[in-house]
Amino acid sequence: MKKSEREEDTGVEMSEEKNEQEEEYIEIPEKAPATEWIPKTNLGKRVLKGEFKDIQDVFKSGEIILETGIVDYLVPDLKQEIVYIGGSPGKGGGIRRTATKRTARMHKSGRRFKLTATVIVGNEDGIVGIGKASSKEHRIAIEKATEQAKLNIIRVKRGCGSWECGCGEKHSIPFKTEAKHGSVRVRLFPAPKGVGIVASNAVKKVLSLAGIKDIWVKTYGQTATRGNLIYSVFAALKNLSRTKGDL
Repeated sequence: MKKSEREEDTGVEMSEEKNEQEEEYIEIPEKAPATEWIPKTNLGKRVLKGEFKDIQDVFKSGEIILETGIVDYLVPDLKQEIVYIGGSPGKGGGIRRTATKRTARMHKSGRRFKLTATVIVGNEDGIVGIGKASSKEHRIAIEKATEQAKLNIIRVKRGCGSWECGCGEKHSIPFKTEAKHGSVRVRLFPAPKGVGIVASNAVKKVLSLAGIKDIWVKTYGQTATRGNLIYSVFAALKNLSRTKGDL
């Protein structure tokens, strides 16, 4: 009996340690696409009629996207990545990153918690978007952030702005750009072929989904705050479109 009890105790400890590891690197399955999309806005009805053949036509028209069905219809190969913005104290004083950030506020009935998630979407070919949403449940927060990211998609200008390469292909950015969000400031520099994305893992998610393969990234400020870091990179990519001409 003592041997069986020991085996049961060790089995419980093994399962608890396994659950802690799964919570650290949890994978959320993508939401199943709707079988039939019924547009509610005037732009959605025009897209369904075939007036816009590509998402680039929507950007050129200046129309505002107000429903996610438009993005799903025009960009069917859209991918998503979750940014681990949350964290909990780990063993030895380290931080264990989580997919959602939990905040609490005091109420007369006790503490009320809220979960916030940040999601990046992109097709790895010049289209990228970032969304942030909150909810009381983990899965709902991620789904709402994904929908918000689809509504915030932008077109990223790509090119070969490095004097060391000059190939003319769209593997990097055409020129240097920078932006600031909160306390974080980011500078993006064009790089030649073969360099890759020289940045942290969180920044790599944004740039890879945008279709950028070679780039140098320099950051300033409190980069441990991943939310500000991601949004500063997104703002820097958005600044590329302020110049005239197609690149």
